[in-house]
Amino acid sequence: MTLPLLISVPHAGLWVPPEAADYCVLTPEEIAEDGDEGAATIYELADIVAAFTTTRVARAIVDMNRSEADRGPDGVVKTHTCWDVPVYDEPLPDDVVDALLVRYYRPYHAEVTACAGSGAELGIDCHTMAEHGPPTAPDPGEVRPMVCLSNADGTCPRQWIEALARCFATVFPDEEVRINSPFRGGYITRSHACELPWVQLELSRSSVYSHEKKRRCVKSALERWCADELPRLARRR
Repeated sequence: MTLPLLISVPHAGLWVPPEAADYCVLTPEEIAEDGDEGAATIYELADIVAAFTTTRVARAIVDMNRSEADRGPDGVVKTHTCWDVPVYDEPLPDDVVDALLVRYYRPYHAEVTACAGSGAELGIDCHTMAEHGPPTAPDPGEVRPMVCLSNADGTCPRQWIEALARCFATVFPDEEVRINSPFRGGYITRSHACELPWVQLELSRSSVYSHEKKRRCVKSALERWCADELPRLARRR
């Protein structure tokens, strides 16, 4: 069965594009630590959903989940990782920043928009989060739940995200599932919510479960939501 979902996985990549390669001073380990470790395996769901999009570009180089206007240290083209490690030893030239946006950032968002016409009922922007909040996060140093679902208080109906939270609580019965804490929904969910309802999904990088086990749990939760909750919720719209 094809699930009527659009899955976006914007932070699974580890590739440094050639435009930035000569300037980047991060080690491979630092690039991985700034990204969504495990996301490529956990959200390997392309064969069961209506639409799927991802990128191999590292989050430390181009962050698809930031506004193009966000030029801060942790913005769309970063100067520092989420662990406050410098990405470059000198500022990137403006023409390099522009090239990164034109060649990688804008095409990603164009693809998300195109996928909205795939028959999906819900978009899910999929991430993994550090077990403890990093320095630039809204919860520095705090222990995080196994699952955080967020909708910016409006990118999808409240009943939808509550039903999805129940499905995740079923597949992770011994773990905490939160809504809009510590995250409230990123740029992808907010900017594409005019095209269809969106939710941001964050899964802890805790080693309690393997990546494959997490993938099975995510798949089961989404199947439950689509089979049991979506028909009921759709009738209420």
